[in-house]
Amino acid sequence: MKDLKQMVENRRSYYAIDKKSPISDDKIKEIIDHSVKYVPTPFNSQSSRVVLLLGENHNKLWDITRETLRKIVPAENFASTDEKMNGFQNGYGTVLFFEDDEVVEGLQKQFPLYKDNFPVWSIQASAMLQYTIWISLEGEGLGASLQHYNPLIDDEVKEKWNLPSKWKLIAQMPFGSPLAEPGDKDFAPLDSRIKVFS
Repeated sequence: MKDLKQMVENRRSYYAIDKKSPISDDKIKEIIDHSVKYVPTPFNSQSSRVVLLLGENHNKLWDITRETLRKIVPAENFASTDEKMNGFQNGYGTVLFFEDDEVVEGLQKQFPLYKDNFPVWSIQASAMLQYTIWISLEGEGLGASLQHYNPLIDDEVKEKWNLPSKWKLIAQMPFGSPLAEPGDKDFAPLDSRIKVFS
């Protein structure tokens, strides 16, 4: 695996991916297990939930998303949407990120002083988990992107994989072996984004 600095630099949104993986399914699960266990959460709430979809389960997710979008995207505009779904479905797998609202609501009751903060902190914890898994997959030679077709697909996803009703879908991360490198990325000047007082 590459060092952390290189992984952070190399993490990009890969849309051209295929149904191959340079690492085993067990290794992919190990990355997810380690990330879920060690990424910090507010009050050690451990509210993040992850579903790993491989094989036909991965394909089914993007079929669900495609057919959901077909109902709301005008037919004359659907070709580009269909192409995008095919691109995600061409990947090796998808990581689904959820937050367990039952945990969040329990903390709101237990610590009413912070009631309004817990949903925000929950999303922040999910973001850290998404990023950790993303750079970890990149470090093993996989390309990924982060998608947000929630809440459009939430109910059907929960029904299909028999997931708890309190699990709130946050993001979808299709991944696979990269077929093409992303284009160059522009960076705003750091002196306009960082201030140091010493």
